[in-house]
Amino acid sequence: LDTSIVGRGIKNGFVEIYTHNIRAFTQDKHRNVDDKPYGGGTGMVMQAQPIYDCVMSVINEHLATGKKKPRVIYMSPQGETLTPKTAKELSEYEHIVILCGSYEGVDQRVIDLDIDMEISIGDYVLTSGELPALVLINAVVRYIPGVLGSSESTTEESFSENLLEYPQYTRPQNFMGMEVPEVLTSGDHEKVRKWRYEQALEITKRVRPDLLTKNDAD
Repeated sequence: LDTSIVGRGIKNGFVEIYTHNIRAFTQDKHRNVDDKPYGGGTGMVMQAQPIYDCVMSVINEHLATGKKKPRVIYMSPQGETLTPKTAKELSEYEHIVILCGSYEGVDQRVIDLDIDMEISIGDYVLTSGELPALVLINAVVRYIPGVLGSSESTTEESFSENLLEYPQYTRPQNFMGMEVPEVLTSGDHEKVRKWRYEQALEITKRVRPDLLTKNDAD
């Protein structure tokens, strides 16, 4: 969180990020936050009480200072897949809370009581929710005004229009005998725009045709 664009966003005051240790809210003298699942099975499940108390502590702290109730998100394989549209919508909230699960997940009652939204970063399983939370934070922070410095940075990139991004080039113009496409050095902005769109469309057709189907549906 201290590096790159997110780190600069924090340093420049565009975003504030805090972490809360769920173990600090357990009532167990050993500071346990997990137990065996009812009904049997492998692995452990995070308990409802410490998670609930932690989340409610954050919510009540906001409400006590006159702030709006934050949107509470659980990083979960069962959640809706993270998209640029979702990230942009979340960037417009004043506060969001992200719950990172672990082990076999969290007690369902916490989800029923506290969670406004479940988000998945893809169809695979990780050992815990910290990495997905970092992905979500990175995706959301980029849409906060001032963080990237240019509003165009979030519009001319992969998935912004359900298209993958066009190829990018920089100096030198010739590298290992490979030339930069002539259109990009022509100075004709309209030709460049058309070329980039055609390239993005071609790449998307070849690599992710499902995005084009989604585009038609939208």
